[in-house]
Amino acid sequence: MARQQKRSARRTKAAGAKPRGAPSPGGAAARSQASLEDRGVDAALAIAAEEGWRAVTLASVADRAGMSLAELHAVLPSNGAILDAFARRIDRATLAGVELEATDTGTVRDRLFDVMMRSFDALQPHRAAVAALVGDLPRNPLAAFCQGTRMLRSVAWMAAAAGVNTSGALGLVRVHAIATAYLLVLRAWLGDESSDKSRTMATLDRVLKNLEMLAQTTAFRRRPA
Repeated sequence: MARQQKRSARRTKAAGAKPRGAPSPGGAAARSQASLEDRGVDAALAIAAEEGWRAVTLASVADRAGMSLAELHAVLPSNGAILDAFARRIDRATLAGVELEATDTGTVRDRLFDVMMRSFDALQPHRAAVAALVGDLPRNPLAAFCQGTRMLRSVAWMAAAAGVNTSGALGLVRVHAIATAYLLVLRAWLGDESSDKSRTMATLDRVLKNLEMLAQTTAFRRRPA
């Protein structure tokens, strides 16, 4: 319990930290394109939360976002592109403010805990849409495969943020192991109605502990800074 409270405190502190530097200014066209992409993704998430992902069509997204099909096509030409854009949004929110420092004495397990909880924090406003997506995937094997590939990319970034070496064949094994752990915790998060995500954190702590026990020492050794 003390370990979990300590992690919660670290996460609260990290959430308030601002990333270093400022984004370089882009052109008006780039900002407009990003705005259209955000509108399209938000519209798709709203439809999914209300009616399920099977109701998310390009026509319904364009109508919900108040865009023409041509405008939507320019930024999100397919349902897969919508999911890719959503995944990138969650990745950016998850990685914001995460830095690897040589002076950090935290274990890889602790860093994975913090980074993975950041991901669930970013997903929280869209939990109904995520639940709909998870529920609809078994009915669409191709979509499930594509979504699995997207998840592996996101998990690879989370692993890198935790200091896990993801290169080579062994790195791929590590990413798949962490992805399996993430899926187990995702189920707990979808059913977690607590305000502090206590069930999610308890499940994540247990899963990472088991993963650490089963893995070889070199598999989760932190990458030299």
